[in-house]
Amino acid sequence: MIFGYARVSSQDQNLDSQVEQLTTYGVDEVIKEKISGVTKQKQQLEDLLSKLTTGDTLVVTRMDRLGRNTVQMLQLVEQLQERDVDFVILNLGIDTRTPTGKFFLTVMAAFSELDREMIKEKQRAGIQSAKQKGKYRGRIKKYTDKHPGMNHAIELRKNSDKTVKEICMITGGVQLLSTEG
Repeated sequence: MIFGYARVSSQDQNLDSQVEQLTTYGVDEVIKEKISGVTKQKQQLEDLLSKLTTGDTLVVTRMDRLGRNTVQMLQLVEQLQERDVDFVILNLGIDTRTPTGKFFLTVMAAFSELDREMIKEKQRAGIQSAKQKGKYRGRIKKYTDKHPGMNHAIELRKNSDKTVKEICMITGGVQLLSTEG
């Protein structure tokens, strides 16, 4: 089945142009939504995505109808590919049912992956620099051997027959690793 998704950002905007383009393309069903692109949860889109199955096609008039940024868009495309759902963007002429469409989305995904790796590299370099300057301490540990509740919990575990659950209640929630369930 071929589904079209039409979205505008506010209630006073009109979906007619998108619906017309989707209908002309030949979609079987048009899902309409009036909600801002920056809104994380788009209920109509989520409902549509949950009902797409292998062999279905999702058609939009423009890429920005699905998400505000490339990362959101590529995540969605990856989800569709994993489910063997085809994807068409009318104004760009992208159709994943064609070799060219698949290639274009693969290139976009590659750029996205490169961007993620560059961000990780910058983060690692920043951490290394902070460590060299003595300013990076890492994640703050909630419980250490200097924590009075931890010491009390260890003492109770060693010197009593109390269960881990009982020790947690006594010490205010400090949990120790145990073979108990």
